[in-house]
Amino acid sequence: MPRSRIDIPETIHYLSILDEHGVLDTELEPQIDDKTLIALYSAMLLGRRFDERMLDLQRQGRIGTFPPIKGQEAAQIGSIFQLKSTDWFVPAFRETAAEIWRGRSLESILLYYNGFNEGTIIPADQRDLPMAVPVGSQILHATGLGYAARYRGTDEIVMTYFGDGATSEGDFHEGLNCAAVYQAPVIFICQNNQWAISIPLKQQTHSATIAQKALAYGMPGIQVDGNDVLAVYTAAQEAAERARNGDGPTLIECVTYRVMMHTTADDPSRYRDDEEVERWRQKDPLTRFAVYLQNKGLLDQSREQEIETEVLAKIQTAVDSAEKQMKTLGEPLDMFNHLYAKMPPSLQCQKEEVRQYLANNTGEVHHG
Repeated sequence: MPRSRIDIPETIHYLSILDEHGVLDTELEPQIDDKTLIALYSAMLLGRRFDERMLDLQRQGRIGTFPPIKGQEAAQIGSIFQLKSTDWFVPAFRETAAEIWRGRSLESILLYYNGFNEGTIIPADQRDLPMAVPVGSQILHATGLGYAARYRGTDEIVMTYFGDGATSEGDFHEGLNCAAVYQAPVIFICQNNQWAISIPLKQQTHSATIAQKALAYGMPGIQVDGNDVLAVYTAAQEAAERARNGDGPTLIECVTYRVMMHTTADDPSRYRDDEEVERWRQKDPLTRFAVYLQNKGLLDQSREQEIETEVLAKIQTAVDSAEKQMKTLGEPLDMFNHLYAKMPPSLQCQKEEVRQYLANNTGEVHHG
């Protein structure tokens, strides 16, 4: 038999609606009401200003190491807006803005990065998973949740986030393949911020896009300008509609940039140059969206300052509250709890030893 071509009907599109110069494609502009547009902007600004405050606090020694999100606000907020409270949110470790939108308090984030387990508590009625530090592991969790939703016949959908580096993990490929086979209602959001710590995208994959990997698993894939909140909003809305209609998963590649360091323990100047960073700063998602809102008559200098003041006040209140809480938190014996349903005798002995030690050494400082 002669060699013949296999036609693959799916194609990969790139979507940009509001470019870095503020040029708007009016034919693609989504119909978003004024209230939602301001909510999008406010959420992005809160994510940005809280991130900046976190960096200040870390440099002052008032919190531990954390991963900044600056520059990736549109990729998170434009997508997370599509979830209902009954849907599932499965983050990686750089989704602070999305976590806040889903209801996580600023105080809990501050507590977490100070090492207090109280900062990890998720209300029982909140369908959010805790951040996943192991690269890519959350993709499998999201697929499992999506499979369960389809099996039970509910209208829940799942949205999970990961970086370009996670696409080199087996968990990524296994998760997408399983979701496609079972048509699980999962939206896979890849925040392609160009760097997996110090490894550039070109060393992660030889593919022209990450989005095209969706074709291998038989699901829709799209690449969007991840700094264009309108494009992200539109792509996520389409994916959410497909998922709710029983049409399975979608892979969305948000092309964005990690403007700051991987974490505050990282020095990005050792592997990338300032010119690259500055080029991406010119594509800032917050700046271009503000111009869009100004052109629509929704944001003038007075309103912008009002939102800024509200955001900064909320952050300061959270910092004050968290630092007050930290003075009363931190019972050492808590380290023995929540490990076993029934504590084994060996751990009970250790706990008692620590209890006795604390009772006999109250107020004393011991150096190893």
